[in-house]
Amino acid sequence: MVEIELDGKKVEIAEGSMVMHAAEKAGTYVPHFCYHKKLSIAANCRMCLVDVEKAPKPMPACATPVTNGMIVRTRSDKAVKAQQSVMEFLLINHPLDCPICDQGGECQLQDLAVGYGGSASRYEEEKRVVLHKDVGPLISMEEMSRCIHCTRCVRFGQEVAGVMELGMIHRGEHSEITTVLNDTVDSEVSGNMIDLCPVGALTSKPFRYSARNWELSRRKSVSPHDSTGANLIVQVKSHKVMRVLPLENEAVNECWLADRDRFSYEALDGPDRLTAPMLKQGGEWKTVDWQTALEYVANGLKQIKADHGAASIGALVSPHSTVEELFLAGALVRGLGSENIDHRLRHAEFAQAEGVRWLGMPIAALSELQRVLVVGSNLRKDHPLFSLRVRAATRKGAQVSVVHDSDEDWAMALQARAVVPAGRWAQALGAIALAVAQEKGVSPPPSVRPELVEGLRQARPERVGAQSERTASDPWVAIAKSLLSGERKAILLGNAAAHHAKAGSLLALAQWIGEHTGAAVGYLTEAANTVGAQLVKAVPGQGGLTAGQMLAPGALKAALLLNTEPAFDAAGGTAAAQALGQAEMVVTLSPFKANRDISDVLLPIAPFSETPGTFVNAEGRVQSFHAVVKPLAETRPGWKVLRVLGNLLGLPGFDFESAQDVLVAARGSEDLSQEFVRAEHLDNRTAAAIDLAEAPGRPATASIYQLDSLVRRAPSLQLTADARAARAAAGQAEEVGA
Repeated sequence: MVEIELDGKKVEIAEGSMVMHAAEKAGTYVPHFCYHKKLSIAANCRMCLVDVEKAPKPMPACATPVTNGMIVRTRSDKAVKAQQSVMEFLLINHPLDCPICDQGGECQLQDLAVGYGGSASRYEEEKRVVLHKDVGPLISMEEMSRCIHCTRCVRFGQEVAGVMELGMIHRGEHSEITTVLNDTVDSEVSGNMIDLCPVGALTSKPFRYSARNWELSRRKSVSPHDSTGANLIVQVKSHKVMRVLPLENEAVNECWLADRDRFSYEALDGPDRLTAPMLKQGGEWKTVDWQTALEYVANGLKQIKADHGAASIGALVSPHSTVEELFLAGALVRGLGSENIDHRLRHAEFAQAEGVRWLGMPIAALSELQRVLVVGSNLRKDHPLFSLRVRAATRKGAQVSVVHDSDEDWAMALQARAVVPAGRWAQALGAIALAVAQEKGVSPPPSVRPELVEGLRQARPERVGAQSERTASDPWVAIAKSLLSGERKAILLGNAAAHHAKAGSLLALAQWIGEHTGAAVGYLTEAANTVGAQLVKAVPGQGGLTAGQMLAPGALKAALLLNTEPAFDAAGGTAAAQALGQAEMVVTLSPFKANRDISDVLLPIAPFSETPGTFVNAEGRVQSFHAVVKPLAETRPGWKVLRVLGNLLGLPGFDFESAQDVLVAARGSEDLSQEFVRAEHLDNRTAAAIDLAEAPGRPATASIYQLDSLVRRAPSLQLTADARAARAAAGQAEEVGA
């Protein structure tokens, strides 16, 4: 530790730290623009100049290392005059358009100009003009004349996102930030550049000119998309969600958001919102009141139970639903006498539940891993914020290896990549296990034999090494050697691995490899509440039908669809939806006009912004949230709809007064003050036998902007390059009959 004197106070700080870090520790604010705690030091704005004793001139606090006994003054005449001079230079070319700037009220330059700017300018020359750029549907670069060249956006792309989409060209007053080749900004985390920009150069295109900062109320919430459970600040005006920003939480999402967390709010007030209950009569949809709709559903379920038995009734529920909704959906179905409930809509294998599958470690631990093997996931698109943490680990020397069936750009250095058909992933893991066994001199798992490797070599060429060069070594050997070295290690099974026809074998092999290499084994888990759905038993009980069985023709006479669109969310796609449409009654509970072609009843339930609820993220963190706006029109919270339906059916245990009461029942004896699910509930072990036979087909997975009903209806997200590429790929698949 080093001790310095800062504005007369003694401050101890780690050796190698900068004066800025010491000021932060002491609670002393030093004005700055280019410095950001998550980015490298650029020292190009010079706004943080401070007075260091014995230094011949003011020094930048962000780039001046501390030394023992150093004396620093941040508010001396010398420091303040230097800061005022820098501000004068920054404002020479800055346009005087604060009244119309979207950044007004939350502009760092505007705030600091009040304290360090002059009342008049000494410069009378014309201000320079920088032409606007069109970089896609999410970020507006219409007013690049405002840019002060802090390069935060450039450094974010290069260091955090791993894709340097913006850069600075030219020098002096001709400098400008641009995509150089007039490309669009297509990173899945590009919206963070908007937050980082200290002026109004980069702004949100969907939010542009829709509200002023001081008009917005700020309310906390949790993202309903992937399993990170990103913490949100939802900004509201006139009971309408206007913008979504990150709520900093170092243990979960740090200070970042994925673009789908940030921009999916557009769907909340979109034209496809369902605003009142509807019944299909004579092939036409008619709007009815809640009493009529719920009585119709209750009477229909009673009649179908009487005619066909309780086993003919089932519920397909989305893992993007809240814990409260999933718990009551299960209670409703089981109260009727059926065990047909499942959230595993994209799965191909439905093994009996052995434990709640989870990440296997805290989310923050991903940043500290030294060796990682990811199986069946394009981590960058499936879990963008997890990808940021793993990429941060690679910058500290971590080795990341991949087993997948496609060769995507991970935007990070890879130690080894094995590209094999999805049906042969079990064989690929078997080959890795064989290599581990040979390196350690132990017996490989049962049925894993050396001839596996030759068969895999013939299946498809592999890419090995960070530079994608063929080497003399097989990728299995490279991956095995990587996992056998280092200390903090993990084998992470992605969405495609969880949905795989041999998911049990993949887990069993991963466990064997983990045991012999010292690696933790975990699931990345697909949805916001995949872990929560398992906890509240949103899976079939003894004798119940799985999602795959319920979606077979004629399997159900009555189906409840909670936040689910089988055509998009189920492994069978359109065919599964058509099969479900043969049921006598299909009830859809959704915020949107979903499943109109197969449903008989549409019940409008609230999205995450209009209902209290709880999500459990991949690490088992329980995060409850409140509604941030009133339910739209006749929309009602899903837990209330299910509670009233249970009352109409005369089922016991549906006397809840609040979402908190439902959560108490769902968590049972657990202490609600506990932030995490109890460890004994979380278990990635398996007793499944290893089957190395080739599996048919490819696992069903959702592309980044098709994951759930919200992102599918967000106009700006659907205009992105990722969304267009997914639609093109789907069209090609249809053409070849895939």
